[in-house]
Amino acid sequence: MSEKLKEVVKEEIEQAKLLAVDAARSAAYLYPLKGIAFFFTHRALWRPLANKLIPTISLGLGVTVFMFAVTYVPQAAVLAVFNGPLAIVSTILLVLSEASTVFNVLSKNFLIDDALIDTFDGTLLARDQQALVSRERQMKGGSDYMARLGKITKKPFERFTPKAIIRYFLYLPLNLIPVVGTVLFVILQGRKFGPTAHARYFQLKQMSKHQKEQFIESRKAAYTSFGIPAVLLELVPVAGIFFSFTNTVGAALWAADIEQKKSPGETTASGLRSQAEAASRKEL
Repeated sequence: MSEKLKEVVKEEIEQAKLLAVDAARSAAYLYPLKGIAFFFTHRALWRPLANKLIPTISLGLGVTVFMFAVTYVPQAAVLAVFNGPLAIVSTILLVLSEASTVFNVLSKNFLIDDALIDTFDGTLLARDQQALVSRERQMKGGSDYMARLGKITKKPFERFTPKAIIRYFLYLPLNLIPVVGTVLFVILQGRKFGPTAHARYFQLKQMSKHQKEQFIESRKAAYTSFGIPAVLLELVPVAGIFFSFTNTVGAALWAADIEQKKSPGETTASGLRSQAEAASRKEL
């Protein structure tokens, strides 16, 4: 039994090393930062955020203040038993995460979903990806890439599902483990955040569910490495709304690089589709 346990642990460590190498090689963790830089240098991308700024800041402030007022003290008391002096930091991170989750549910479902779609598509147009964007929305003339965005044919961003909320609360007890637990909590959140950030890209590529799953599985390390810094940025009180837009820009830049074959080893849905069609012809 002892030898089996050692073997399993060794396999898990080796798997973790491989994922870490894949994540570093993909450089996907840089895209949230690239999104910030690109957003600042392309003022046309500010319009969707500017149109939603006042209501979203008000919502973010309200949610953050409410969560700290109601949940900080009882959670700090529980974490103090397990984390000791570190409970202050752990509880702050935990409440920020909870406030961020509540804010994201409310804002992305009721306030900024269309604005995020426009930001994603506008970034793709800025990177000369008109053919991709025009698959799922009408296009207008002109040189202003944001003004060229026409009517969306269907809503692409995934709603925050009950399953995702349940998973989030299942992860919460990890914060009882000093430092390591909080780090694992952020990693697990980041692992789910990465693919969600490309929900619009998957739709523009017209991927089937199976193709999307294959695409994500082959890049799970890259998506996790993108998701971790993106999650941390959106945990910042109030400013998290700004980072929601820059993360969207970063995700769109990554998608544009995939389309332009700048990311080593990347394949698109069209490639997956052609492979599937070739396999079908062989069977026939």
